Amino acid sequence: MAAPYIPQIRLYQQWLHEQRGLQFDSYDALWRWSVTDLDAFWSSLWDYERFESPTPYTAVLTERRMPGARWFTGAQANYAQRVLRHVNAAHAAGHPAIVSEDEQGRVRELRWPELQRQVASVALTLRDMGVQRGDRVAAYLPNVPETIVAFLACASIGAVWSICAPDMGTQAVADRFRQIEPRVLIASDGVFYGGRALDRSGVVQQLREALPTVQRLIALRSPHATTTLPADADFAAASARNDAEVAAFQPEWLPFEHPLWIVYSSGTTGLPKALVHSHGGILMMMAASGKHGDIGKSYEANSFGERFHWYSSTGWVMWNSQVGGLVAGATICLYDGSPAGPKDQPDWGVLWRFAARHRVTYFGAGAAFYANCMKAGVDIAACGDLGAVRALGATGSPLSEEVQRWGTAQFERVGTRDIWWNNISGGTDFCGAFVGGHRELPQVPGRMQCRQLGCAVEAWNEAGEPVIDEVGELVCTQPLPSMPLYLWGDTDGQRYLASYFDVYPGVWRHGDWLKIHADGSCVIYGRSDATINRHGLRLGTSEIYAAVEALPEVLDSMVIDLEYLGRPSWMALFVVLREGATLDEAMQRRIADAIKAAVSPRFIPDAIYQAPEIPRTLSGKKQEVPIKKLFLGQPIDKVVNRDAMANPGCLGWYVEVAARRAG
Repeated sequence: MAAPYIPQIRLYQQWLHEQRGLQFDSYDALWRWSVTDLDAFWSSLWDYERFESPTPYTAVLTERRMPGARWFTGAQANYAQRVLRHVNAAHAAGHPAIVSEDEQGRVRELRWPELQRQVASVALTLRDMGVQRGDRVAAYLPNVPETIVAFLACASIGAVWSICAPDMGTQAVADRFRQIEPRVLIASDGVFYGGRALDRSGVVQQLREALPTVQRLIALRSPHATTTLPADADFAAASARNDAEVAAFQPEWLPFEHPLWIVYSSGTTGLPKALVHSHGGILMMMAASGKHGDIGKSYEANSFGERFHWYSSTGWVMWNSQVGGLVAGATICLYDGSPAGPKDQPDWGVLWRFAARHRVTYFGAGAAFYANCMKAGVDIAACGDLGAVRALGATGSPLSEEVQRWGTAQFERVGTRDIWWNNISGGTDFCGAFVGGHRELPQVPGRMQCRQLGCAVEAWNEAGEPVIDEVGELVCTQPLPSMPLYLWGDTDGQRYLASYFDVYPGVWRHGDWLKIHADGSCVIYGRSDATINRHGLRLGTSEIYAAVEALPEVLDSMVIDLEYLGRPSWMALFVVLREGATLDEAMQRRIADAIKAAVSPRFIPDAIYQAPEIPRTLSGKKQEVPIKKLFLGQPIDKVVNRDAMANPGCLGWYVEVAARRAG
């Protein structure tokens, strides 16, 4: 009989006792130690995870401030090295690195030594193209093994990776990549999604024209393109080398704070923020999060055969988390396609059957996915043998109590009693989770079990005071290694300060409503700012406005997203039209098409209203947050100061519309 499974956080605590003489009588005590004795906590993770560096670090944290904290001064790291250290042991145990499947049923396995060979081949190809340490490589690729190979190849030579998903509009992608001046573009000429082949060759050509710094294009060929995309190299050839230089290739040692990737988070004004994270910072954050995520090595007896799947597009930070499964030494399972099957024949059992076929042990998805499965009446027991699944992960939006109870009951029918849910909430901004799961704490449906180790998270009231059992502003009062090094192009650091530290200087304000219960469990209630959260993908309103207000008939616009605990995302767009123009069906279609082309079809509004005016402050800012609060049921006089408005007379119209919607 197999030995009982030991959670990763228990193994870590045993090590702390044996190697550091530290014992904690509760998780709360362990957490408080982790957020007060930062040097001891983060150095313990370095030793426990056996980080290597050819040069020792001289200090864990030299400047304890936000922003500007300096971590592990003098140390060196490389993300790709942390992945490839598992090659021999995992391969000897018979486990692949990557299992992938697409909508058309094509299944592929990438063995660990083959992953290593392909990474070396692409890395050497990039070097031959002149890519040097610090150069940016932009990718426009789907969720396939080649994308992970390309990322690891960039990381291995110190190039800085940045990716956008092929479902994003040309303008949205160009607005991101143009900022970072990439030297190489790696792009797919087509994808298959929702039962349809989608040619992307024209978009790629437009991107190349929009990115004057791109010197080389590497094309990932697909059967879905209708024309041949001109390129400097094919990815198949770039990854095909198998010579002595490939065999001898090793990832470069890089300074701990060397940039790893650039991810994007857009706001209410201006271009999307280009957030730069470091090799060392991301690896250390993964080490901390791993105690909560509870993903083990596929080749160790305690977690033998671990197979990790988290459904994501490459445009969501959970793609980065999925790749992190390789850092942990697990097999990762990728699904490239729609989680709901073809658009004309929705099928929410697709991912469950995928998980059954590939013996997934850890299944993650956006909270909206589980809600859709429940609404569609999915019978998980009819989707194949899911007995290997030991954990469910959820994030992206609040998971309601009703949906979690439904999922737990479904797995009881499969034969898994009290399945563990790792409900997490964090952000692209620091590529991590603030609150999440704990394998040994009680589960309360609809809640996250705890604040994560190292994350000094509090809920603050309007007076800036920490509160318990009340909804407050989510803040983090101590630095984390994975907080951005800087925002690309933000030479004076002012945009970084304005994005996270404008309300509480020196304290990270995340933009979520949080309640911390007396038992330490947490509930995220939704965004406290105007950011749109559509099924886990966050977008600043400025990108919607750029698309909509480019139409000659639209004089002004405002968008709100009513995603809140227990409610699905519901997005309303208000438009002010030129005199004589009306919001008929044709106009609504043009608005939707503009958003679809410039941003993504995911951000087409649920409702469009023709408004008399857009409410603005005296300084001209759109009143997105007050109107959002109004539509969530708060009285207008509680959410807006009329004296600070340029046009308070328009508020009556919004009150009437909100009342009609509530009714």
